[in-house]
Amino acid sequence: MLANAGVNWLGWPFHLPVNQEDLSEKDAAAIIADTAELARHVLITYDDDAEEIARFCHVMGVGTVQLHGEVPICELRKLRESAPGLVVIKSLVVRSDNGDALARLVRQTTPWIDGYITDTFDPETGAEGATGKCHDWEISRKLVADSSLPVVLAGGLNADNVADAILHVRPAGVDVHTGVEQADGRKCPKKVEQFVQESRRAFARIASNRNC
Repeated sequence: MLANAGVNWLGWPFHLPVNQEDLSEKDAAAIIADTAELARHVLITYDDDAEEIARFCHVMGVGTVQLHGEVPICELRKLRESAPGLVVIKSLVVRSDNGDALARLVRQTTPWIDGYITDTFDPETGAEGATGKCHDWEISRKLVADSSLPVVLAGGLNADNVADAILHVRPAGVDVHTGVEQADGRKCPKKVEQFVQESRRAFARIASNRNC
């Protein structure tokens, strides 16, 4: 359903400290293998050990990993050296006052990373991502402008606000989770289609302005 709606990347969260996993690693690996030609699969994990990250990606059959926790730079370097073909995306969790700290993190990790994704910290729950809440898009906009690598925008996005977010932040892509869910927590086909349509419309507008 997601691939048919135009979604290019599918995220699979595992080894998370808070959120409950939706299915087993074995079942997820089987789905990934069966749908490898439909979309690009991304393992999302809080693992911070290079050897374990590389092993886990191999077991799951993915070529891209999103590191969502705090990973020492030495481990990022080891991961690049041990798995040079692995695409590594590092999350940047935006708080109310950490824009400068995130900019420093980007400068420090750029040699070992292929891209970044900004997400939202919820001070009420302590959750980092999957909050359903937006953060200050201006922080993400500055990170996009300053980074030499692609930056994806996440955090509280839905079909109603994603176009405005794209036009303001100018990210390389957008990520959505709770913003396209039904009341039962499953993805809503209509919401997914609307999100993709609004996203494409905004990215097309940016491309058109660049070509003028």
